[in-house]
Amino acid sequence: MTPESVMAFGQQALYVAMLIGAPLLLTALAVGLIIGMVQAATQINEMTLSFIPKVIAMALVMVITGPWMLRTLVQFTRQLIENLPASVR
Repeated sequence: MTPESVMAFGQQALYVAMLIGAPLLLTALAVGLIIGMVQAATQINEMTLSFIPKVIAMALVMVITGPWMLRTLVQFTRQLIENLPASVR
């Protein structure tokens, strides 16, 4: 196994992790920003007011993008397992 193949596997793993995490992180960012703007405008500083909508929005995004996330992870794992014996030689 050459250092280049290890770097390629690591690069692919980081790319897949970024793809999988992006929908949830962007949802939390957008909902947090919107709720923060509403709290600043109304001067209501309640902690649960920002937490509950984030949880609901992230659960909704997880239901919508969950099959795609699982398919992407399975595809990456299958590709990794198939290419591993050839790169170990």
